[in-house]
Amino acid sequence: MPDLLIELFSEEIPARMQARAADDLKKRMTDGLVDAGLTYAGAAAFATPRRLTLTVQGLLARSPDVIEERKGPRVDAPEKAIEGFLRGAGVSRDHLIERQEKKGTVFYARIEKPGRAADAIVAEVLDAVIRNFPWPKSMRWGRGSLRWVRPLQRILCLLTDDSGDHPVALSVDGLEAGQITQGHRFMAPEPFAVTSFEDYETRLKRAHVILSATERAEAIWQDATNQAFALGLEVVEDPGLLAEVAGLVEWPVVLMGSIDDDFLGLPPEVLQTSMKEHQKFFSVRNPKTSRIEKFITVANVETADNGATILAGNQKVLAARLSDAKFFWENDVRVAKGAGLKSWTDRLANVTFHNRLGSQKDRIDRMAALSGDLASVVGAQADEVALAAQVAKADLSSEMVYEFPELQGLMGRYYSEAAGLSAAVAAACQDHYSPLGPSDTVPSAPVSISVALADKLDVLAGFWAIDEKPTGSKDPFALRRAALGVIRLILENDLRLPLNRFIVLQLLRHEMDLHRGAASDPELAALSELALQIADAEEFNAAFQTVVANIKSGGDDVDTEVESKLIPRVVQEVPDLSANLLGFFHDRLKVFLRDQGIRHDVIDACLAMPGSDDFTLLINRAKALTTLLQSDDGENLVQGFKRANNILTQAEEADGVEYSYGADVKFAEHESETLLFAALDAAEAAIAPAMQTEDFATAMGAMAGLRPAVDAFFEAVQVNTDSQVVRRNRLNLLSRIRTICLQVADLRRIEG
Repeated sequence: MPDLLIELFSEEIPARMQARAADDLKKRMTDGLVDAGLTYAGAAAFATPRRLTLTVQGLLARSPDVIEERKGPRVDAPEKAIEGFLRGAGVSRDHLIERQEKKGTVFYARIEKPGRAADAIVAEVLDAVIRNFPWPKSMRWGRGSLRWVRPLQRILCLLTDDSGDHPVALSVDGLEAGQITQGHRFMAPEPFAVTSFEDYETRLKRAHVILSATERAEAIWQDATNQAFALGLEVVEDPGLLAEVAGLVEWPVVLMGSIDDDFLGLPPEVLQTSMKEHQKFFSVRNPKTSRIEKFITVANVETADNGATILAGNQKVLAARLSDAKFFWENDVRVAKGAGLKSWTDRLANVTFHNRLGSQKDRIDRMAALSGDLASVVGAQADEVALAAQVAKADLSSEMVYEFPELQGLMGRYYSEAAGLSAAVAAACQDHYSPLGPSDTVPSAPVSISVALADKLDVLAGFWAIDEKPTGSKDPFALRRAALGVIRLILENDLRLPLNRFIVLQLLRHEMDLHRGAASDPELAALSELALQIADAEEFNAAFQTVVANIKSGGDDVDTEVESKLIPRVVQEVPDLSANLLGFFHDRLKVFLRDQGIRHDVIDACLAMPGSDDFTLLINRAKALTTLLQSDDGENLVQGFKRANNILTQAEEADGVEYSYGADVKFAEHESETLLFAALDAAEAAIAPAMQTEDFATAMGAMAGLRPAVDAFFEAVQVNTDSQVVRRNRLNLLSRIRTICLQVADLRRIEG
């Protein structure tokens, strides 16, 4: 069974494309070979800046012979239909067989496909793969029609078996496949022939090419950390940068350089970002001072002077880059200390956030209003929250963030400190973007929480107001991430937050901003005041009509646009928008809780209860219900509840009445009924106060205590007895079971 070796040698492949390209080469080649009948034992793909390599072990030498039967028309079908079938199957009438089926006798074509040699199949598949390779970007060169990420220079395609090795005959746009490759561009550029993958990998290493990207990355990291350790320093970990640099070199040579003393006073994040983004340097930190004092660069060539010339050139370029960063830093700090951050915030009035949602300054004003509403809920000082919200995004106007957008928030903290603002405000400037993902740290300081919640809720409410919701896999404004951020902020800080209240507030603010041109100042003032007072969607209609009446009674005319469009839109649409946005939060919450091991039906049972916008309340209820269902009493009680609910629901539908009261122990005919009355009284006495104090564990325990009495009742009595008085009493008793259990969670939604 032969082994296959493929190398596609080209000019430099961008580092960000290499890993995906290696995977694509492996998948497309192996899928094509298997589809053609060539199975294999194993395969591996590799990438360097100048080559994509695939090795396939244990390939069949020849595809097996295949006999295929294809169903055709009935025997008595028109002659033209039979002839068409013969042409399509590529057979003559001699190859047809007749087979009796339910609908009559049918022709089947027996098609024999002889196997083919591996060489022919490999050539065919590789040609198709090369011509249709899914590069994100590709180019043409010369006069050929072939497209590749960079000019393709050589194709190596080699089959090796016990009898020896031989190249596969293949030509793609004039490039003839062979068994020749070459090593490092500068250190070993001479071509050489290989006989197998093992020979290929060994000879490449001798020619100063490390084929495996993982091996290159490990070599870089080990050498870099060793050099830093020798000086009592440490390399700042950056897996993304390490992977990128490993894709830029075939023979990594690690060099350590120094940073001029003039730049050591810059914030370490500025140094790290500048060196990473512009130079692809690793930062080397002094663990005693946390300052970035040196850098690591990775060359692709060994030199006679051990890299001294390379380092000198890199340090010269780095000094120029850091001079710019130092200028930005010093200029920004001077502005922060002088004019203050508000001058930057005012400048954001000229920066569009979204063409329908206004400028960044409009967004900041809405955030400030909402964060003020949230301050008391999260236990923050209102004045600090208001200031933090106003300056949180000020650094977007700074020169440093303009140059390095990834430093937004972090530079806001530095500039707030430079402006003399409190530590809480400075922390909010950095933390209000968090959490950015499921593993990101969640802010815990009250001021930071208020501003972070306001930032995310404003974005969500805004895009809901203009009907730009996520659809399917498309989420261009990262609204799912924002919703998950709100959920984590609430749960991980154990906040008791009536979320729908704040959703409604922000939707109202967006509606007013969207209609700002239609409403006069007194109307906007009245609507703004009203927005802060409305807590329930059902209050909208009466409340807005009151505003209109008050404006009219004051002798003012209500703008026709406002009365005819704005107010009806708010009255009719904001409740629906808030309900839809809350449902979006619930969907994100289900995913979040499922990842924590809470069943989806448990989440649904808790979401159906009042207060479903209080996520801390909801998760406490869900955890208690999960614990209940993990016990035998809890699981059996759910079955008893469902039995009671089913009997009761069917009886109510049949009788056209609701059995919700009137159960009396004096009508009990069996001891099990009397015991159930007593058990329900005891459970109700325990559950009611427990629910008031939100002690779900106690409430669930009391509910689980019903299990023996409910089981005994169903075993001993027949609910739908001939006596109507007894039947009604027992149905009302079932109603008590349903009512008591539904106080805790909607057990009707529990599966099983």
